[in-house]
Amino acid sequence: QPRLVESGGGLVQPGGSLRLSCAASGFTLDDYAIGWFRQGPGKEREGVSCISTGDDSTYYADSVKGRFTISRDNAKNTVYLQMNSLKPEDTAVYYCAADLKYYTCSGWPMGTYYWGQGTQVTVSS
Repeated sequence: QPRLVESGGGLVQPGGSLRLSCAASGFTLDDYAIGWFRQGPGKEREGVSCISTGDDSTYYADSVKGRFTISRDNAKNTVYLQMNSLKPEDTAVYYCAADLKYYTCSGWPMGTYYWGQGTQVTVSS
């Protein structure tokens, strides 16, 4: 049974950092474009970042550019989201997802995805 499992969420003060992990089992993450998404309280889900297969091109929402970094570790079959300079408005459940249709991020954030269960990130003093 293929699975995506997010981890690394938690409570952090404004200006702090977290690193989220997205670990796959039952399939190879490097075969897929991987997106990170989030859904804050009372908000719609939004795309945060995406990493393509092949050249590992990366893409970011304007709201996180310069603060978040997406990366892959193929040996660990894991994708990471390093989040720095966190703000209260970054509070959300964060999800990773594998794009089932595109190898690149051309479909992000509106692609067809296989989802993880999410991890809560709370930015508060």
